[in-house]
Amino acid sequence: MTNGSDRLDRVERILEELALSQRQFQEQVAKSHREFAARQQYHDEAFERHDTEMKAIREAIAADAGNIRALARIAELHH
Repeated sequence: MTNGSDRLDRVERILEELALSQRQFQEQVAKSHREFAARQQYHDEAFERHDTEMKAIREAIAADAGNIRALARIAELHH
């Protein structure tokens, strides 16, 4: 009967190793997910900063364009 008991022991060891491997895999997936979420948040924040900067640049360009038009009108009146 030792043979049956040995087989059972081997099967139990294999199952324990599989359970450990599965837990390690799940932990690695969870870690990867946290890292991905952190990178995504960083990129989202960078995009928001870029978008804010672009809005400020567009507003400055619009103001400059208005000033240039005003100067052009002044120049036309003087000629």
